[in-house]
Amino acid sequence: MTESAALDPEDRKIVTLARSARARNGVPEGAAVRDETGRTYVAGTVALDSLQLSALRTAVAMAVASGAESLEAAAVVSGETAVRGEDLAAVRDLGGAGTPVFLAGADGEVRERVAAG
Repeated sequence: MTESAALDPEDRKIVTLARSARARNGVPEGAAVRDETGRTYVAGTVALDSLQLSALRTAVAMAVASGAESLEAAAVVSGETAVRGEDLAAVRDLGGAGTPVFLAGADGEVRERVAAG
């Protein structure tokens, strides 16, 4: 399934940012979230001996640490076939159950759109 052509320009932007983070950092996943003011937060997978975080949970943590009060949308670029439940929970905690989460492949094509809830 490809939904990329139908994406709003702001949603396309966070998919592009997530894809860039993945490629730039050479990590398994890249993610981006957009807060209620339109600011974006971009992250890659964190894989330290003492800390393991998915790209999406890292991006949500960056938004919270920067004072975001809500999320409008999230995107993750990954080789996975579905967004993990713990990633959806992090988006839901800040953005609410209806927050859209876009899952795209390395080519940037959106394979799935799910609600965080």
